[in-house]
Formats: sequence, structure tokens, C-alpha cells
Amino acid sequence: MSLNAVIVPVTPFQQNCSVIWCDATREGAVVDPGGDLDEILAAAAENDVRVTKILVTHAHIDHAGAVAALARQLGVPVEGPQRDEQFWIDRLPEQGRMFGVPAGEAFVPDRWLEQGDRCEVGNETLEVLHCPGHTPGHVVFFSPTARLAFVGDVLFAGSIGRTDFPRGDHATLIRSITERLWPLGDDVTFVPGHGPTSTFGNERRSNPFVADAVLASAAGR
Repeated sequence: MSLNAVIVPVTPFQQNCSVIWCDATREGAVVDPGGDLDEILAAAAENDVRVTKILVTHAHIDHAGAVAALARQLGVPVEGPQRDEQFWIDRLPEQGRMFGVPAGEAFVPDRWLEQGDRCEVGNETLEVLHCPGHTPGHVVFFSPTARLAFVGDVLFAGSIGRTDFPRGDHATLIRSITERLWPLGDDVTFVPGHGPTSTFGNERRSNPFVADAVLASAAGR
């Protein structure tokens, strides 16, 4: 496995920002820099990582609040999320005021991502899956070689993302999980937006929120 990752919890929400890199080139990316840039950059330096891009799963303040600032500081491009997420990107300053965290800055990604796209990190390739439901333009980044996925707030260990925010949809989120994440394989480890890592196999077998939704759908409720 030549893709490596270190998790850096950031913001009062303890969001799992990830610094990822290719072993062969030491080129890397920051996934979801929500804030606390000094800690993120320190993690990159400690692992001898040269950050060449920023990857964004979705634009809630704890995941995207510092995207614009980090891109400007490092002079690197931003890739993701999917274009329907502009709805939330435009509201980053408002989100910051609402939750009492340093005000986020709206941005326009250098590259919008769609289902089936790929992102290069050094010699490594991440596959992009559009997984709406928590937010409309949420994407997931998956490394087939490392069997590792960065899922933002789609799925958690023992839980799933909230769908009571504007433009959230519970049924859509469940379809994103069961139709786009489960087929990647039970052995895939995932980094959620908050809390501990898990595997798709563990969650497919035991996550009560997904199981209850699937049973309800099968029963026609």
C-alpha cells in the first residue's frame, strides 16, 4: 500500500480532517480542512508531505471552513465537491456565524467532481463517488489500492449522516450508502467525518440506521 493517511481532528466539532500522501512521491492532499490550519500543516510537515491539492467532500463549516484560506496560503487547487454543493459553499460565512466558529469563506473549486471522476495524489488514484443525502453535492474519495475511503458525513461507525439540514434527504442517503459504498467491498476501511474508523463490512452487518431503513423500504413503508 503506497497511500498513507493521518487523521487530524479539527474545529470544536472534532471533524476528521485527513492528510493523505503517496509514499513514492511524498505528494499529498488535505481532505476537508475545516479549520485549525496550524495543526494540519504540522501533520503534513511531520510526515514530510508536500501538499499539492485540497479535496472536499462537502461544504458544511466543519469540513470546508478553511478551504479558501489553505488554498490561498499554499497556492494549491481545490477539487470537489459536486457542483450541487454550491448551495452550501455560498453559506459558509453564515454557517460560521450560526455555530460560533471562525467565519468560513466561500470559494469556487478549481474542479467540480462527478460520479466516476478520478483524483490523482502523486502516483495514487482516488475514485470519486457522488453520495448525496446528507448534502446534495457530497462526494466520497476511494482508494482501490489502499482499500480506504474518505466518506465525510455519509456514514459513521454505528450511525449515518444527518438529513434534517436544508436539501438533505434520508432515502437518498440510504441509497448512496447501499448502492455506492457497499459494492466497494466489506474489507474497505473508511474514515468518517467524525469519530472512529470502521469498515463497510462492519457497518453493513451491524449499523442499525442502515438496516432499519432497508427493512422499512422492503416493507413498503
